[in-house]
Amino acid sequence: MRDLGVGFRYLLKGQRWVARHGKQYEFGLIPGLITLVLYGAALVSLAIWGDDFVGWATPFADDWSSPWLGLFRGFLTVVLWALALLLAVLTFTAVTLLIGQPFYESLSEKVDRDVSPDGTAPESNLPLWRELWISARDSLRILARALLWGVLLFALGFIPFVGQTVVPVLGFFVTGFFLTEELVAVAMQRRGVELRDRLALLRSRKTLVWGFGTPLGLAFLVPFVAVFLMPGAVAGATLMARELLGEETLDDSNDAEEVTS
Repeated sequence: MRDLGVGFRYLLKGQRWVARHGKQYEFGLIPGLITLVLYGAALVSLAIWGDDFVGWATPFADDWSSPWLGLFRGFLTVVLWALALLLAVLTFTAVTLLIGQPFYESLSEKVDRDVSPDGTAPESNLPLWRELWISARDSLRILARALLWGVLLFALGFIPFVGQTVVPVLGFFVTGFFLTEELVAVAMQRRGVELRDRLALLRSRKTLVWGFGTPLGLAFLVPFVAVFLMPGAVAGATLMARELLGEETLDDSNDAEEVTS
């Protein structure tokens, strides 16, 4: 259980790091803001033209009498928007990381240099297009795994009592695990650690991962919070990746002497 507290401390350390490095924090906000604007525009467009889309997709109902036509298409419009919102929540982190690959790569490297005893950071030496391809590919694989878990938990949600108590808690832990994987991937991909190996490392320290990712996932449920916590989450995940890989890291007492960027 000690690892739960350690994971949460890494989350706090990441937020403290970006608080001390104001320029890096502002730089790290850009991808989240871009993603927020894109998702917001998509959801607003769906709210405006969702009725038209549902009407186009259900021509067989054109001859239905009132009120059944309105009720049927109204229900489908609400379901469509709810599914779009759920998809936005599930993919926001992955899309932000993909858009922000150069931003977060730079931020993660600076964290590594600040806490490394020799002041160096691992470099991938891969072209940007190759890094983006690997990031997108791995994100899709993680999303597929997350969706499988989502379907399973949805089915378990129909079990009386368990579905209303245990299943939501499990859902938050599952979300925390996959959210953490997406974030540590920034540092580990730069080190050449493949997805399979990353998952094995995370499974070996599940309580550490839950301590980091579960409270972060809960915070991300609050609108717009993900945008402002993302830079610190990347910084904290970089610090945690160093521990998972057994890399030596300067103590907090040394971190306090860092020069603000």
